[in-house]
Amino acid sequence: MSARTSLEAFVIETLKALQAEDIKVLDVRAQSAFTDTMVLATGRSTTHVRSIVGNIVRRSKTTRRKIYGTEGLNSADWVLVDLGDLVVHVMREEARSFYDLERLWSVIETDSQSG
Repeated sequence: MSARTSLEAFVIETLKALQAEDIKVLDVRAQSAFTDTMVLATGRSTTHVRSIVGNIVRRSKTTRRKIYGTEGLNSADWVLVDLGDLVVHVMREEARSFYDLERLWSVIETDSQSG
Protein backbone atom coordinates (compact mmCIF):
# COMPACT_ATOMS: atom_id res chain seq x y z
CA MET A 1 0.00 0.00 0.00
CA SER A 2 1.50 3.35 -1.03
CA ALA A 3 1.69 6.38 1.27
CA ARG A 4 -0.87 8.22 -0.86
CA THR A 5 -3.32 5.35 -0.69
CA SER A 6 -2.80 5.09 3.06
CA LEU A 7 -3.35 8.84 3.51
CA GLU A 8 -6.43 8.79 1.30
CA ALA A 9 -7.91 5.87 3.25
CA PHE A 10 -7.16 7.65 6.55
CA VAL A 11 -8.93 10.83 5.41
CA ILE A 12 -11.97 9.02 4.02
CA GLU A 13 -12.30 6.90 7.16
CA THR A 14 -12.11 10.04 9.32
CA LEU A 15 -14.69 11.87 7.18
CA LYS A 16 -17.09 8.93 7.33
CA ALA A 17 -16.66 8.57 11.10
CA LEU A 18 -17.63 12.23 11.48
CA GLN A 19 -20.65 11.86 9.20
CA ALA A 20 -19.35 14.13 6.46
CA GLU A 21 -21.60 13.98 3.43
CA ASP A 22 -21.03 13.55 -0.32
CA ILE A 23 -17.36 12.51 -0.09
CA LYS A 24 -15.59 12.66 -3.44
CA VAL A 25 -11.99 11.88 -4.38
CA LEU A 26 -10.42 13.71 -7.33
CA ASP A 27 -7.13 12.61 -8.86
CA VAL A 28 -5.57 15.91 -9.96
CA ARG A 29 -2.00 14.77 -10.68
CA ALA A 30 -2.33 15.65 -14.37
CA GLN A 31 -3.62 19.16 -13.60
CA SER A 32 -1.80 20.17 -10.42
CA ALA A 33 1.77 20.69 -9.35
CA PHE A 34 0.87 21.25 -5.69
CA THR A 35 -1.04 18.05 -4.85
CA ASP A 36 -1.99 14.64 -6.24
CA THR A 37 -5.43 14.15 -4.73
CA MET A 38 -8.29 16.31 -3.52
CA VAL A 39 -10.94 14.97 -1.21
CA LEU A 40 -14.17 16.96 -1.05
CA ALA A 41 -16.78 16.60 1.66
CA THR A 42 -19.81 18.49 2.88
CA GLY A 43 -20.63 19.46 6.45
CA ARG A 44 -24.18 20.25 7.58
CA SER A 45 -23.26 23.54 9.32
CA THR A 46 -20.24 25.67 10.18
CA THR A 47 -20.06 23.83 13.50
CA HIS A 48 -20.01 20.48 11.70
CA VAL A 49 -17.35 21.72 9.25
CA ARG A 50 -15.16 22.91 12.16
CA SER A 51 -15.65 19.60 13.97
CA ILE A 52 -14.71 17.56 10.90
CA VAL A 53 -11.59 19.63 10.26
CA GLY A 54 -10.59 19.68 13.93
CA ASN A 55 -10.78 15.90 14.05
CA ILE A 56 -8.80 15.49 10.82
CA VAL A 57 -6.08 17.76 12.27
CA ARG A 58 -6.03 15.98 15.66
CA ARG A 59 -6.01 12.51 14.15
CA SER A 60 -3.29 13.55 11.70
CA LYS A 61 -1.11 14.76 14.56
CA THR A 62 -1.66 11.62 16.65
CA THR A 63 -0.70 9.44 13.67
CA ARG A 64 2.29 11.69 12.90
CA ARG A 65 1.01 12.84 9.54
CA LYS A 66 2.33 16.24 8.51
CA ILE A 67 -0.16 19.08 8.17
CA TYR A 68 1.15 21.81 5.88
CA GLY A 69 -1.66 24.22 6.71
CA THR A 70 -5.34 24.96 7.06
CA GLU A 71 -7.32 27.81 5.54
CA GLY A 72 -10.83 29.08 6.18
CA LEU A 73 -11.38 27.82 9.71
CA ASN A 74 -12.63 31.20 11.00
CA SER A 75 -15.65 31.33 8.68
CA ALA A 76 -15.91 27.52 8.34
CA ASP A 77 -17.86 27.92 5.11
CA TRP A 78 -15.05 26.24 3.16
CA VAL A 79 -12.06 24.86 5.02
CA LEU A 80 -8.99 23.44 3.32
CA VAL A 81 -6.54 21.08 5.04
CA ASP A 82 -3.23 20.66 3.21
CA LEU A 83 -1.68 17.25 3.86
CA GLY A 84 0.85 17.55 1.04
CA ASP A 85 -0.01 14.92 -1.55
CA LEU A 86 -3.65 15.23 -0.52
CA VAL A 87 -5.76 18.33 0.09
CA VAL A 88 -9.06 18.06 1.94
CA HIS A 89 -11.88 20.53 1.22
CA VAL A 90 -14.71 20.50 3.76
CA MET A 91 -17.54 22.83 2.78
CA ARG A 92 -21.05 23.74 3.76
CA GLU A 93 -23.54 22.66 1.10
CA GLU A 94 -24.13 26.22 -0.17
CA ALA A 95 -20.41 26.87 -0.68
CA ARG A 96 -19.86 23.50 -2.31
CA SER A 97 -22.70 24.10 -4.73
CA PHE A 98 -21.51 27.65 -5.50
CA TYR A 99 -17.84 26.80 -6.12
CA ASP A 100 -18.57 23.42 -7.77
CA LEU A 101 -14.99 22.14 -7.57
CA GLU A 102 -15.92 18.80 -9.15
CA ARG A 103 -17.03 20.59 -12.33
CA LEU A 104 -14.08 22.99 -12.24
CA TRP A 105 -11.50 20.18 -12.03
CA SER A 106 -13.32 18.06 -14.64
CA VAL A 107 -13.26 21.04 -17.04
CA ILE A 108 -9.54 21.43 -16.44
CA GLU A 109 -9.06 17.70 -17.01
CA THR A 110 -11.05 17.81 -20.26
CA ASP A 111 -9.20 20.93 -21.49
CA SER A 112 -5.77 19.46 -20.71
CA GLN A 113 -6.60 16.32 -22.66
CA SER A 114 -7.79 18.19 -25.75
CA GLY A 115 -4.52 20.07 -26.34
